Amino acid sequence: MVTAKEIVDMYISSFEKKGHKRIPNAPLVPENDPTTLFTSSGMQPLVPYLLGEQHPQGKRLVNVQNCFRAQDIDEVGDNRHTTFFRMLGNWSLGDYFKKEQLTWFFEFLTKGLGLNPRKLYVSVFQGFNDIQKDTESEVIWKQLFSSAGIDPKDRIYFYGVEKNWWSRSGLPQDMPTGEPGGPDSEVFYDFGPELHIHEQSQWKDKPCHPNCDCGRFLEIGNSVFMQYKKQEGGRFIELPHRNVDFGGGLERLLAAVENKQDIFQTSLFQPIITSVENATGYTYSTHARQMRIIADHFIAATFIAAGSIKPSNKEQGYIVRRLIRRGLDNFYEIAGKDIAGIIEQIVEQYKDTDPELANAFPNVKSILLAEEQTYKQTLHAAKKFIAKRYKIGDELKGLTEIAADDAFALVTTHGLSPSQIKSLGFIFNEQKFAEKMKKHQTLSKRSATKKFAGGLADDSEKTVMGHTATHLLHQALRDVLGNHVHQTGSNITSERIRFDYNYDQNLTDEQLKSVEHIVNDKIRENLPVHFEMMPLSRAKETGAIGLFDNKYSDKVKVYFVGNYSKEFCGGPHVDFTGRLKRVKILKQENIGHGQRRIYAVVNPKS
Repeated sequence: MVTAKEIVDMYISSFEKKGHKRIPNAPLVPENDPTTLFTSSGMQPLVPYLLGEQHPQGKRLVNVQNCFRAQDIDEVGDNRHTTFFRMLGNWSLGDYFKKEQLTWFFEFLTKGLGLNPRKLYVSVFQGFNDIQKDTESEVIWKQLFSSAGIDPKDRIYFYGVEKNWWSRSGLPQDMPTGEPGGPDSEVFYDFGPELHIHEQSQWKDKPCHPNCDCGRFLEIGNSVFMQYKKQEGGRFIELPHRNVDFGGGLERLLAAVENKQDIFQTSLFQPIITSVENATGYTYSTHARQMRIIADHFIAATFIAAGSIKPSNKEQGYIVRRLIRRGLDNFYEIAGKDIAGIIEQIVEQYKDTDPELANAFPNVKSILLAEEQTYKQTLHAAKKFIAKRYKIGDELKGLTEIAADDAFALVTTHGLSPSQIKSLGFIFNEQKFAEKMKKHQTLSKRSATKKFAGGLADDSEKTVMGHTATHLLHQALRDVLGNHVHQTGSNITSERIRFDYNYDQNLTDEQLKSVEHIVNDKIRENLPVHFEMMPLSRAKETGAIGLFDNKYSDKVKVYFVGNYSKEFCGGPHVDFTGRLKRVKILKQENIGHGQRRIYAVVNPKS
């Protein structure tokens, strides 16, 4: 049986033989991506190159990327959704296009992985307004199925922009002027028509198709053809250089290879599920939903914690806290007592593809167990909060009805889930609570849209100026505090800069003034800003600032700000520092665990 690691090795090897250069797996927790909490797709680190930047490795790229999508947390519990996954990806940056991409992926599935071509179905873009129907992909798929001795008539399905269109902004009508996008073509694996027509299926009397929710089909790969650019008035024109962006979920490909409709029953997940069974005394057959949530959430939390992120009430820390606590909710629901064995099994399952987990295991285990204790204290505090508010004493007897506002506070402030609130003995008006949560989630999703977009918040002049300012700020902090200080994150918008760095105490007023003074001195000097492509070894010799060496390829892009700052970066930047006018530091704050944050503005009005 083919293992997950063997699928990765076969995929990389297959595309390397076709002239692709393997690029490293970018960190799951980006250290220098201004708007993204987590790497959520293989293409995310490549957005600048898909938009026209020259990649140091060339026009054909391939990799496997660890990904996390917080948007899917509430979806986990079925047989196919996960928050953490590995994405196999290959890219053509203005090189090959549809014929090569679709042919090569079909060959990888049928000849490389040995999948029966009769189990494969595909979807193609049906067109939208002035964007033509993708008949080119249709013709290619017809030829591929025919060459395998299969009548293509019922193999190819057409869908609109909701299913077969990709852009960073979503649907064509939501794309800003100048945004690139294009049609995509998905490949689905068929687990058998009996899943659609069996007695318990709610879809048995409805037509079945690859995007049906009955569970018969599983998407295993998506080829995006970056082909169009939006113009004023909503029209689209073809790009002069067309790109291919392919992504295929490793976990789903393994499910297809093993013909397991439930990915949690594949060889990758099954040992972890067994460890949950051992820790609870329950079986997967009777408590599948809880065990899927436990497995996925602790896997994701393990990988995030391995990136030195600890649970907190902000950003990445908030997400990992939510994962651990939702995992614990379901663990306690089925009488779980000790999560240590589950964490150990997760590391055992992933150590072949992610060997760094073994080294990080002691720290990861400590983080997760510490959060469990914090959560227990939170539950106790929640009980005291309600007991005091409703004057019912410390010992709660029976069910206590509380206001929807108080239930909302327990969720948003104390970090509890609605099911946890109920398990503590509290009931509330669920309709009013749902209305408050819907409003809260709508606001959160608006914010998350920018957070997960990738790259700078926008391409405005002020945002690009802010990006250059962070390079000056980074070096100035090192001048004042020492070269052991380094950037751990940033968020840059047209309104302000947010810059995170490692340091164990707040800066004094004198230190802050000194940093600001250095930055503004370099602005007044009007230093030139330029980049150079160079071998990684030479970049290190120049003293360029760069972290996570395993992220970088043999050839890298280094931005120079005069002779003052040298930093690995993808850009963009201003051409001279004088364009920044002035930088003003607004405030600093402690974000926990030896991490500090500075807020600043470029060219302030006062």
